[in-house]
Amino acid sequence: MRIGIPKETKFDEKRVALTPAGVDLLVRNGHTVYIQSGAGEGSHFSDDTYKSLGAKIIYNTEELYQRSEMIAKVSRITDEELPLLQEDQTVFSFLHLSVGNKKIISALLDKKITAIGYELIEDDMGLPILHSMSEIAGQIAVQAAENLLESTSPVGRGVLLGGITGVAPAAVVILGAGTVGRIAAQAALGRGAQVIVLDKDLYKLRSLEDQFAKRITTVVANPYTISRGVKFADVLIGAVMIKGEKAPHLVTEDMVKTMKRGAVIIDVSIDQGGCVATSRPTTLSDPYYIAHDVLHYCVPNMTAIASRTASFGLNNSAVPYISAIADKGIMNAIMDDQGLAKGVCTMNGFCTSEIIAETFSLEYRRIHIFSHN
Repeated sequence: MRIGIPKETKFDEKRVALTPAGVDLLVRNGHTVYIQSGAGEGSHFSDDTYKSLGAKIIYNTEELYQRSEMIAKVSRITDEELPLLQEDQTVFSFLHLSVGNKKIISALLDKKITAIGYELIEDDMGLPILHSMSEIAGQIAVQAAENLLESTSPVGRGVLLGGITGVAPAAVVILGAGTVGRIAAQAALGRGAQVIVLDKDLYKLRSLEDQFAKRITTVVANPYTISRGVKFADVLIGAVMIKGEKAPHLVTEDMVKTMKRGAVIIDVSIDQGGCVATSRPTTLSDPYYIAHDVLHYCVPNMTAIASRTASFGLNNSAVPYISAIADKGIMNAIMDDQGLAKGVCTMNGFCTSEIIAETFSLEYRRIHIFSHN
């Protein structure tokens, strides 16, 4: 199979879909890998390194798309990339279509693209590709909060996350006890912060209490407890995720207004629309803004700040799926792996994700219908 790795066009995106190790594996298995010149620079992978492993360096973006049967990306498809997509091509990326522009999914359907969302693929343990990015996001959320608590912004509280002897640490309130919430709790606890985690799933909360030997406080999430937690927080980390769906606004604007002056919101859910009503997307170059005297950090691709680590993590989890599609063909690969099939959003001109179909009022087709074609 001919696999193309374009240079990401999203602003501040420095990750790359394949590391040299991933390229080496695919080339050894007899596949052709096209790498756009400079695609790996943001993660410190040179064209020469890729070339030495058998990749073909392409200097023209349009040429790369035209030559490739499969495009492997990192960030969601941009408006500028839509005209480059080829009829019947396979696209592998973080798509987040349910919170995207209908123009994107319409183009995928018109061109009969097989679009596979990394964030929707499942295995026996959960969401394997998203998991690696969530591990990074949880750590970065705490790092960003620690910096924003300092007195460097107009409303910065000047608070040390872990406090000192005789001075209380910061209160870090985390909404969501999934991977991001668990890793953020671990990172904040390691810095000496007071950590409170809210979730509606008692089993997840019990698991966190066991993991951290009751050194964190767990609370069942509901509007009352969320409003109290938000008001108490020096740092609020939004780590709410409903697979394939837009994140619910669990924190209202009125709740934000009750927060301490200079408190920090890190809305990790922003790539799914955000779980805080006052959140709007920001960038790594301009990562925060102030609303109601509260600092908001809402970077959808926050893991790109650790681009090399993130690229390795993405490669480790995504390459087995890319390799399976390349070796078997798209239909055989998804018929053999129902977890991979759950990541397929569009195929043969139809929407194959029930959630996305409902969101945009599209006809929904199950993938098994195509298996007899």
